[in-house]
Amino acid sequence: MKNIRWQLIIILVTGLVIGILLLSEQTGFSIARPTATRGGTYTEALIGNLQRLNPVLDYYNSADRDTDRLLFSRLITYDENGLPQPELAVKWGISFDGLSYNFDINPDAAWHDGTPVTSADIVFTVDIMRSAESVLPTDLKEFWNNIEVIPLGDHSIQFRLSEAFAPFMDYLSFGILPKHLLGELSYQEIVNSSFNLEPVGSGPYQFERLITENGAIKGVVLSANPSYYGGEPLISQFVFMYYDDAASAYSAYSEGVVQGISEVSDEILSDVLSDPNLAVYSAVKPEVSMVLLNLNNNKVKFLQEENVRKALLHAIDRRRMVDLALQGQGVLSDIPLIPSNWAYYEGIQTFDYDPQKAGILLDEIGYILPNGDGSIRENDGSALSFELTHPDDATHTAIAQAIQKDWQKIGVEVELVAVPYDVLILDYLEPLTYQAVLIDLNFERSPDPDPYPFWDQAQQSGGQNYSQWENKVISEYLEEARVTTDLDERAKLYRNFQVVFQDELPALPLYYPVYNFAIDEGINGVRVGSFYDTADRFFSVTDWYLIASAAED
Repeated sequence: MKNIRWQLIIILVTGLVIGILLLSEQTGFSIARPTATRGGTYTEALIGNLQRLNPVLDYYNSADRDTDRLLFSRLITYDENGLPQPELAVKWGISFDGLSYNFDINPDAAWHDGTPVTSADIVFTVDIMRSAESVLPTDLKEFWNNIEVIPLGDHSIQFRLSEAFAPFMDYLSFGILPKHLLGELSYQEIVNSSFNLEPVGSGPYQFERLITENGAIKGVVLSANPSYYGGEPLISQFVFMYYDDAASAYSAYSEGVVQGISEVSDEILSDVLSDPNLAVYSAVKPEVSMVLLNLNNNKVKFLQEENVRKALLHAIDRRRMVDLALQGQGVLSDIPLIPSNWAYYEGIQTFDYDPQKAGILLDEIGYILPNGDGSIRENDGSALSFELTHPDDATHTAIAQAIQKDWQKIGVEVELVAVPYDVLILDYLEPLTYQAVLIDLNFERSPDPDPYPFWDQAQQSGGQNYSQWENKVISEYLEEARVTTDLDERAKLYRNFQVVFQDELPALPLYYPVYNFAIDEGINGVRVGSFYDTADRFFSVTDWYLIASAAED
């Protein structure tokens, strides 16, 4: 199972903003705080369209996943640090050999039609996911075809693996479907079933009705599930309205049609930030933008020099680059792990912008400026010159140009090669013909960090270790961390990985993009937890409430 993990490289950066955290200083006066009240309606603008409200069919539609998060239960959820927490499962145990995962299901859990949720529903859902007809990625279907799912009673279930795989818990956050309603249908019949427009789940909200206009679906109305095993939500009605773009969504807010916007993008950023009635909530997206360096390309052997790689990173004014290319909407990265994650090592040193230090590092290994002028650095006739391939969209082009200018200042010549994203993957990364490439590593829906696919030496050939980093000790750390279930031990192994990564710097981390959503100040109880999908903004949704004045309005 060591090859299972299909994190993909995505070449997409959406303009987002780092939200403002308001801190109140303690004074001698008491401050009246709003009281949580039950009732009211919250309406949110979703960017996108409704296709099918079914968790095994929503993989490629974030708007559906957002709604499904409120409708359907999952075995587990995740806390602020990406650690698994009970949802439908009340407790679980893992065998010493890491092969068996046993879960007890909440006996109070029921479908919205009153039928109890049982282990049979979980087995049924997994069978759908691993169906040959499933729309899920091939790797995910193959993964589930290697897992035994064994009911141990109505309210207990076992997952049995063929070999230990510590990140397995990541795969248990799928929405669960009711067997009693869909069990007699074929996969294709499920795809075309009316269930997808009148779903029955077991989550905190239940389907009430669709909002249509001229035969088109414009929204969906959900109502609080009074029998929800996690406690009835405070807001009585949750309404999603669909919009084609963020500008339309903000217009709807300005007109009083909605109270929240699912995503704040560049085009509405300044308007949202200047609106005194909108609160902006932010989270680091599960992505890290990097410059990968091909350490096994004979045309650029100098990239095998640690001093060269460190000089290149010190020479990039990343803060200025993010400010200009992303309107300040990014958090600087020094390691390819998400900073809020349990495995992230806080002791990592930062790589500051220091072109003078970059020059010294290059001087130390003999790459000097001829006659001290502003030309290209050389060492025995070998010039510090190479290609930087990047996606041809506007954002990545601006970032690549900023990097090019910064490197030029220290005597490094870079030719920019802009190509479509699919060409970059197929013609540069996979055949390993590139010299340096600007990319984004995507950890979406993967709270377990699992750096193995990108950095283990076993992934150099046919895998995603595109930088061709070959470090035997690190590979042993990553492989051991994949099979041990001791979280403290895994954290140590990943800490070691991060320390060595920064010491050798096989790639140049740049920044994490940021996801933002906006909600009217009249809604309280909103907290941002672990963020690995857009639906994770509903981390505390059962605690959301309308303050009294908003509810009265």
